[in-house]
Amino acid sequence: MLQISWTEVLGSLTGLVSVWLTVRNKVWCWFWGIMSVSLYVVVFWTERLYADMGLQLVFIVMNAYGWYEWQQRHTTTGNVDNFSQSPSRSITRIPHKYVLISLACGAGIAIALLFFLQRFTDAVAPEMDSALTATSLVALWMQAKRYREHWLVWLVADIAYVGLFVSRQLWLTSALYLVFCGMALLGWREWTKEMAE
Repeated sequence: MLQISWTEVLGSLTGLVSVWLTVRNKVWCWFWGIMSVSLYVVVFWTERLYADMGLQLVFIVMNAYGWYEWQQRHTTTGNVDNFSQSPSRSITRIPHKYVLISLACGAGIAIALLFFLQRFTDAVAPEMDSALTATSLVALWMQAKRYREHWLVWLVADIAYVGLFVSRQLWLTSALYLVFCGMALLGWREWTKEMAE
């Protein structure tokens, strides 16, 4: 029997709003992101996906950081303080030196999380959980810095997340992450077009 919690429903809906606003390059994406990840703390705790639950807690902080970064750039350039506007910070490619640093940091986080999950928790999928958590952290940092390539990192993570959530019978969340895959491709296209302009 298909069972979906209201927490998962609301987390999915607010997550869609957040990603859509990110595609549209709107500062409000961070507010809706905070709403979504706060709800998913509860969902992932219930499902014993502890690294993903911890990731949502980190996402709250990172979303606040991203909101600050985008808004700070906006107000320091003299634009009107309006959260519905696009931030002034330009979309750029990630510098080459940060690619290797990002890979190394992601691998280090994944290994540390895997050790913790295997040793101290009853996590159901520690390898996948830790790897995807690390990948998501790197993607969110890249998003806050407005590096266009964050969409590709999200796409890889979202595809893998679909499989993980199907295995946990989180059907609505699986569908949400499938939509996120399409939105990542759309975001890549939109941000590339904005860079060209």
